[in-house]
Amino acid sequence: MLELETPADLKNYLGKELGVSDWVVVDQERINKFADATGDHQWIHVDVERAKRELPTKNTIAHGYLTLSLIAGLPTYNIKKKSRGINYGSNRVRFTNMVPAGSRVRLRTTLKSVEETKDGGFRLTVENVMEIEGQERPALVAETMSIVYP
Repeated sequence: MLELETPADLKNYLGKELGVSDWVVVDQERINKFADATGDHQWIHVDVERAKRELPTKNTIAHGYLTLSLIAGLPTYNIKKKSRGINYGSNRVRFTNMVPAGSRVRLRTTLKSVEETKDGGFRLTVENVMEIEGQERPALVAETMSIVYP
């Protein structure tokens, strides 16, 4: 994992890959908990038997927004001297492949921009690619923004 001292050090990584996270399993239990948290109990996510019969994956698939939410918990870099960080938003999100239950995914990030904010923070725009083990096409490509404070 890339280790940085301060948020300002990110300026040295503009246009570069920040890193790749560890693999994480997206199992049925995680999918079910996400369905409970969001109220999205569509059968493609939670009905294992029907998915075996009707989906091309022969398995349930993770919610796209579950895959997107994993970005927050898959670090690819660390800033040692920061007081806090906040999510600022997304410019573009595309769900480009299904994530069957039991799959392993990991995050690959590239820094697109760093802008200093009026209140002393650094607004980051990052391209996130969520890879699925054994598949060429990623699960998602998302450009997200955050603000990190020294």
